[in-house]
Amino acid sequence: MNRIDSFPTHKIGEFEYRVGRVFPFGATITDAGVNFSIFSKEAESCTLLLYHHSAKEPFMEIPFPEEFRIGNVYTMMVFGINIETTEYGYRFGGRYEPEKGLLFDSSKPLLDPYAKSVSGRSVWGKVHDPDDLFPYRGQIIYEDYDWGGDTPLEIPQNELVIYEMHIRGFTRSDSSGVRFPGTFAGLCDKIPYLKELGVNCIELMPIFEFDEFENYREIDGRKLYNYWGYSTVDFFAPKAGYAVSAPLGLEADELKNMIKKLHSNGIEVILDVVFNHTAEGNENGPYISYRGIDNRTYYLLTPDGHYYNFSGCGNTMNCNNAVVRGCILDCLRYWASAYHIDGFRFDLASILTRDESGAPMMMPPLIESLARDAVLGRCKLIAEAWDAGGLYQVGSFPSWQRWAEWNGRYRDCLRRFIKGGAEQAPELYQRISGSPDMYSGRSSSASINFVTCHDGFTLYDLVSYNEKHNEANGEDNRDGCGNNDSWNCGAEGETDDAQINALRIRQMKNALTILLTSRGTPMLLSGDEFANTQYGNNNTYCQDNETAWLDWTELEKHKELFEYVKALISLRRNNPVLFSDSFDISHNGTGYPELSFHSQEPWQLDMSSPALTFGYMFAQDSRKYGCKKDSFIYVAVNAHWEAHEMMLPIIPGSMKWYAEFDSFTGKYDMHKKLSDRGPVKLESRSAAIFIAK
Repeated sequence: MNRIDSFPTHKIGEFEYRVGRVFPFGATITDAGVNFSIFSKEAESCTLLLYHHSAKEPFMEIPFPEEFRIGNVYTMMVFGINIETTEYGYRFGGRYEPEKGLLFDSSKPLLDPYAKSVSGRSVWGKVHDPDDLFPYRGQIIYEDYDWGGDTPLEIPQNELVIYEMHIRGFTRSDSSGVRFPGTFAGLCDKIPYLKELGVNCIELMPIFEFDEFENYREIDGRKLYNYWGYSTVDFFAPKAGYAVSAPLGLEADELKNMIKKLHSNGIEVILDVVFNHTAEGNENGPYISYRGIDNRTYYLLTPDGHYYNFSGCGNTMNCNNAVVRGCILDCLRYWASAYHIDGFRFDLASILTRDESGAPMMMPPLIESLARDAVLGRCKLIAEAWDAGGLYQVGSFPSWQRWAEWNGRYRDCLRRFIKGGAEQAPELYQRISGSPDMYSGRSSSASINFVTCHDGFTLYDLVSYNEKHNEANGEDNRDGCGNNDSWNCGAEGETDDAQINALRIRQMKNALTILLTSRGTPMLLSGDEFANTQYGNNNTYCQDNETAWLDWTELEKHKELFEYVKALISLRRNNPVLFSDSFDISHNGTGYPELSFHSQEPWQLDMSSPALTFGYMFAQDSRKYGCKKDSFIYVAVNAHWEAHEMMLPIIPGSMKWYAEFDSFTGKYDMHKKLSDRGPVKLESRSAAIFIAK
């Protein structure tokens, strides 16, 4: 028996239709047809456009009758649509008064902000027809993927080792050896590598649909694209150009298959999401969707109708407007439910705390809604707690006990220390401890610790260049951060000097030793584990080429570094005292403080004075952490250009100290028993780890 709401009431050409259902927004397949629902507060008319694949003009335009508008939502159910061959969009009519922020233009076909797939973008770098005024069309997809029992992994955040990567750049080079370079499928071929390294979470740079031709140009014969993708076209659709199967319309399934395989191998997936602005840019930007649907709702506007630009990219989304907030929530709920995503990292998240005038809010509704949302209740939420408008909230981002932060202060402090910044030591003790001075009201896992990320130098370049070298970007080396806290170890760029090259490897090991033995959640930049270089370019946002692609031949060249990092990750994973999210460092069942800091003589460190040489010891209580026996882990650090001797703490008489890691010799897992507690020699600019058992 058919329901009454499945009967058409109107007809135009070959299509029958009726008033639709308000929720969900977007295009949804129903038993009877396809339900279309879209919001616009200030439009005076709305028309649904239906296209055959690749056709420049719609084969059908269906105006929404007035009775099909419910509140500020236009909704229609259309019968008889061939899902496989149809694309869709909208036209909105209304006032065009730019000085008031009204930009309606019924000649502009617009993309549905809730489209689950965007057509015409299925091959990366394929130039679309410049005469096509509507290059971004929505496609209707079946939500019928068989997950086979897969669910998000829900690994406790303090147990994560995050690995940030770019989907295309990770495998695009021929040296990657994968079957489908630069794709979701290509990443699947590297899962054994990720498992061997020991990371249990990947953080993907933007994979929502974006236009790689935004700001496209050629410099000296080299094509420069929008490679990173921090300029979203559609928040609900995966980047089709990242899927080898996209020409068949299967990019969603290919991405889900990748996530399913990662989960089956114990690896979570976090998405880098960009809700602070869109690809529509400033007043001179294109009409894609929001600008022509309801400009004053979706964007922060000045009193004279211009765009506030707290993103540095031309516009700023009005994130705390109730409708925009609902759209962001709908988006993340969709990715969490339909794609089994484990968490989200929010680009320039401080923008998400601004009100309609751009002022920061103490209790931003969007941040609270995300923290308390039922569907997102177990997703990781990570803020890049600053924006391009000067708002810096590292340590103070509103959290509701749910949000973590990229700890930019950890990055800066560690970088300065390892190149010889003795004055950084007092702060570094806080950072190693999980930054209790910043996150005492939360936990150490709220601190995402990192030394490098996609934005800036790679770890190898951090120890190989004093200055950025971004000339290839075509901006006269003006782009990218000018203050990198880097040190080239004695020569700018590549060198044949064996001593300099050895020092660079040692400095990388020093940084990674501290990172992976610090409390908080560590994050590695992909390729740092084998000294990947970008040749001094610290802003490869446009470099879809060998500059930004991982060169996998470096893995064999720097196999020792890879093995060293792998052993450090294993050490962390096997010793829960290292990833405890507690700030309690009081004496535990071992009779020692759980975390203590030391000078060259144990227990003698002045924690307020500059230092280049110090140690820190974790006392692992077997009863507290479920280990077989108590143990002690001592990390010795020497950022001085001279060698120093250090005494290790006295330990219970039944235990012995063993040397395990030495960045100077490059040795790891040594299990070398010491005859006494020292003195042990720390060579210049080196780090070592000792374990008592």
